[in-house]
Parts: sequence; C-alpha cells; structure tokens
Amino acid sequence: MIAYLKGRVLSKTAQSAVLETGGVGYEVFFCGASLEALAQAAQTEVFIAESISMYGGTALYGFLSAEEKALFELFRDAVPSTGAKKALEYLNKALRSLPDFKKAVIKNDIKLLITIFGFTAKTAEKISAALKDKIQGLSISGTEKIKGGTYSADGAYMQVLSALSTLGFRPGEARDALEEAAASAPEETENIEAILKRALKLLSPK
Repeated sequence: MIAYLKGRVLSKTAQSAVLETGGVGYEVFFCGASLEALAQAAQTEVFIAESISMYGGTALYGFLSAEEKALFELFRDAVPSTGAKKALEYLNKALRSLPDFKKAVIKNDIKLLITIFGFTAKTAEKISAALKDKIQGLSISGTEKIKGGTYSADGAYMQVLSALSTLGFRPGEARDALEEAAASAPEETENIEAILKRALKLLSPK
C-alpha cells in the first residue's frame, strides 16, 4: 500500500496531478484547495490514501499534511454513504479552517457548517452526528479564524453574508470575498459597513 510520495509535479488537471518519483508517474487525486497549492514542476511531498473502485481499480488520493489525510479517512469511513470522492469534497470545504470545522462539529453548530463551510443542511447534520464523538481525538494544528462570536447569528460577518446573499451573490464567492476583506483589514472586523463595502469592492467586476 502506498502511504507517501515525494516527487516532481509533472502535470495537473482540474482534479488530479501526476507526480514523478523514481522514474514512475503516479496520478493522484486532490481536493481543489490542495491541488491549487501544488506548483507545476515543483518538488512536493504528499500523504496518500488508496481507495479501490469496483470499476476503475485502485485510485490514489493525496494530502498536503497527515491531518488532512486523517480527516479525509474519517469522512470516508465514518459518515454514512460517503465514498472517496465525496470525502474529498467534504475535506475541501473543511479546509477553510480545520480548527474551526472541528469545533463546529463538536458543538453541533449546524448553522456555522452551512453558512461558513458551505454544507447543505442535510449534509451538515449528517456529518455532525457521525463525527462529533470521533473528531475530538483528531489532532488539528493551526489557529482558529472564527473568534469572539463574529460568526454568531447576530455577528458582523453573518450579517454581511446575509446582505451579500440578498444582493444575489453565491454563498461561495460571498464567503471568499468576506474572508479576504477581513484579512486585509482586521481592525475593521466588527464594522459591518466597512466589511460590506470592502467585500463588494472585491466582488465587483474588474
């Protein structure tokens, strides 16, 4: 079983990358966030999980850290009706902030899983029910991005997200713009008007 690869990125597609190591090219599937972080022709190290398909043989799934792999395996093995590809989709959403995702699952914060991480209500409930007891033992590094109740029901970010949704922006693009707006001006994170103005500027056509 392959558990780790170190090699050069030969090529990338929308879903996978080919890593050359020891003269052999391995096609490895990644979630969008991890795939974007891989630089063409660069040397890289990835953790590998194998999954056997009834029709397509063995597929390799890659992760940039051991904790990403562990969470992927938790999604795949513990969440009902979740195969490798679906687990990769879930991981991509959780990678917005792994510490905050873990906290949201433990606290059964369905609203946060929906609004910030982008899960549907049904999926958020299914994931929380399946993982709330298992994810506590999962080691997650990094610091929380969601602090001080900013994303609570009456917090500034939630109000701006609601406003952007009302204006017709898709949840994903609204969250991306909001995160960028907050990161570029952290001193204004509690100023709703300032956050909204900055987010709208980021969302405006160039």
